Amino acid sequence: MIEIVPNEPQFYEFIRVLRNDERVKHGFINEAVITPEQQTEYMAIHADEYVVSLYDGSPAGYAGSVDGDIRVCTHPDYQGRGLGRALVEAIIGRYPNSRAKVKVENTASLRLFESCGFTATYLLLDPPSDDSLDTREKD
Repeated sequence: MIEIVPNEPQFYEFIRVLRNDERVKHGFINEAVITPEQQTEYMAIHADEYVVSLYDGSPAGYAGSVDGDIRVCTHPDYQGRGLGRALVEAIIGRYPNSRAKVKVENTASLRLFESCGFTATYLLLDPPSDDSLDTREKD
């Protein structure tokens, strides 16, 4: 059974560990490793902007809206059970003007947000990396 609950200090470490999990880290735009100290500082400011999903009583995912930007993550062991959708719907219920920034290659997140009624509006293009500049033909 899925339950969405407010974020509380007991979930901070779960959120940090899941955010750093190699199986999900690639889906975030910023793939930085979050230290316990960084998590403490971050949650001191943003804890109330997050919710946590419980599956049969165990933490299984989280979502938040920080400055109108939705952050959502479901633990790999619980993916495909409707948690992501429940999390996004809970966040949109609290922050109806929030948007999602999704990597183009993150098809799971794209499908999730589209299933919740989101539509693609913008495509953000990053400049070429230094490596790709070396492989282009010289003029």
